[in-house]
Amino acid sequence: MDILGATLRICVDDLETAVPFYERLAGGRAQRFERGGVQVAAVGCFLLMSGPEAELEVLRKISATIAVKDVEETHRVLTELGAHIVAGPVPTPGGRNLIAMHPDGMVYEYVDRNV
Repeated sequence: MDILGATLRICVDDLETAVPFYERLAGGRAQRFERGGVQVAAVGCFLLMSGPEAELEVLRKISATIAVKDVEETHRVLTELGAHIVAGPVPTPGGRNLIAMHPDGMVYEYVDRNV
């Protein structure tokens, strides 16, 4: 299983106010999309999310998003190591993902770019 990097997940009240700050900080333009009523902006290593509190409450439980080479392989490795697969693998606007709870109770999203 190849881990390619991690993204910090940040819930914000106002995406339009937050995006220019993070674009300047990260030195790049935000890629935007919507998923499940949540507006998302990916800027460098930051994933900004804004939307209904009920949706954000669920998203806050995921500590980070980890980029991997292949979600299917990640699924196999995590299962072998005793992680609980909460959801996925499923296709998303940015690639396939899965959500897993590690044996220590931490919850992470794993995503690849194999769409």
